[in-house]
Amino acid sequence: QVQLAESGGGLVQAGGSLRISCAASEITFSTRAMGWFRQAPGEAREFVAAISPYGGSTYYADFVEGRFTISRDNAKNTVYLQMNSLKLEDTAVYYCAADPSMGRLTSRPSWWGQGTQVTVSS
Repeated sequence: QVQLAESGGGLVQAGGSLRISCAASEITFSTRAMGWFRQAPGEAREFVAAISPYGGSTYYADFVEGRFTISRDNAKNTVYLQMNSLKLEDTAVYYCAADPSMGRLTSRPSWWGQGTQVTVSS
């Protein structure tokens, strides 16, 4: 069982930056594709970014538009999402996700974290 714990959410002004983290409690972390999703109030959960097990490949939703960067540190069992140029519409609960398959991760990940709130203010 993979346990994922997000941290680093908070309140930030529009145009600002924030980095959120996700720590995984599993010794086979380096074999898992990792990703981030988000869910705004009243909206469906949506894919944000994904990274392959050893970090060689990354994928982003179109709305990211080069503002976010996903990365991972396999020695620390941690995946990060650096968010720059934040917009009001980036306000959401951000969820970490993991799956053995990169393809399945982007649609139906096997494991989810509890989420961390990111609020962008004007």
